[in-house]
Amino acid sequence: MAITKILYMKDCGRGYPGKHLKQSIDYITVPAKCGNGTLVSAVNCQPGYAYQQMIKTKELFHKTDKRQGYHIIISFEEGEITPDLAFNVVGEFVDEYLGSKGYEAVYAIHDNTSHVHGHIIFNSVNYLTGKKYRYEKGDWAKYIQPITNRLCEKYGLSTITIEEDEALEHDSYNEWKDRKDGRFVWSDMIKRDLDACILQAEDFDEFVKLLTGKGYEVKQNKYLAVKPPGMKKYRRCRFFGEDYMEERIRERILTEDMDYYRDNHVSAKIIKINVPYHIRRAKLSGIQRKYFARLYRIGKLKQRPYSQAWKYREEIRKMHRLHEEYMFLSDYEIHSAADLIRIKEEAEEKRRAIDKERRKVYKSRAGFRGLWEKLERINTLSYAERAYKEGDTFFEDEHQEYSKLTDDIKNEGYSIEELEALKTTYKDKTAKLSEEYASVNKTYRIAERIIKEQESDNIGRIEKSEPVKEQSRD
Repeated sequence: MAITKILYMKDCGRGYPGKHLKQSIDYITVPAKCGNGTLVSAVNCQPGYAYQQMIKTKELFHKTDKRQGYHIIISFEEGEITPDLAFNVVGEFVDEYLGSKGYEAVYAIHDNTSHVHGHIIFNSVNYLTGKKYRYEKGDWAKYIQPITNRLCEKYGLSTITIEEDEALEHDSYNEWKDRKDGRFVWSDMIKRDLDACILQAEDFDEFVKLLTGKGYEVKQNKYLAVKPPGMKKYRRCRFFGEDYMEERIRERILTEDMDYYRDNHVSAKIIKINVPYHIRRAKLSGIQRKYFARLYRIGKLKQRPYSQAWKYREEIRKMHRLHEEYMFLSDYEIHSAADLIRIKEEAEEKRRAIDKERRKVYKSRAGFRGLWEKLERINTLSYAERAYKEGDTFFEDEHQEYSKLTDDIKNEGYSIEELEALKTTYKDKTAKLSEEYASVNKTYRIAERIIKEQESDNIGRIEKSEPVKEQSRD
């Protein structure tokens, strides 16, 4: 899952209008934050001279004032992605959203925090057209986040549902994560409370009063929206399905009763812990039995009122984690601490092997970096070259540069098509290795977490038993 956020930079007056732009570029390219400088790149400019080139573009089109640039931040789910894969995802985002449209941009991946995230700084002035970038309301949902979602799907990462999260444009990452962790409970809880009020109400006004009595806040603008206790944002009822649109709710108030509800909502009586039947019936080892018992105990939350779900959100998180750990123990047929240690060591060995293979690929890929930079420049100049061939002599300089770069590539023994195919091959290799590493690393982390929990439990038992031993000796 990756969330994209866009900010802008104002000018700082006549003396130094691009101050914020330069500070932002300097900040995102600090070597200590981005893999000692290896996770930095750019399109339509050189990373080390990005600011100077952006300023030259502004001066060329006499647009040095007002908004200087834009800052896009792409935040990834903790533990879901490696810095190298994030570098690929952000690079492809920049190519598609900015590079192909004629914007100079520099980007970097910050791997110095628990959440890997990418920063993109791009010029407010298009170097091909001289027009300024305009962000319109709704662009995030129409263009920006859909690109991020599509790239996440390409690399097997989770995505967010844009319709249900239109307000994310101004949300922080942590706020979204809090909502995501309890999403299935929030949606289910709200729908059940809506159903209950529909059954009890005689008309729509009473329906609203019943919801308010449960602690909900209700908005009746273009769309009916509700906010239960403990939730920070309103949720539009239409996102729960056609049955929860205002017109349909009014109709249901007149037609539904308790018999109708029992006949049509039997499956919605409780939250079920998703443990496959054959596993529940299988004979459990000691360690598996303990985790199943924990999972069962925390599953008791299903007996509590849905309208109070916000009070035990932490228990929901625990249930997800315990379910993951229980399924891990079952899938790997782990019956003892020795099995756990073995799985962890095997995962660690696989991690090292994949990492070694990745370094080989990166080293081999580095030999083509110069050619690929020329290829990127050729792609950037392709618009100017096309215009020149159509008779626009204004692009004479760009045509000369395009011809020279094409000749340089031919002299190295490659065609442009061969170089494109080679670049794609390396990209696919690195993506595949990154996915394999992420999978193995997840196995390692879960095993390590369970081992630490086991050690903690053992220490707790020893500490509790020591006073008893002292008494018996006395």
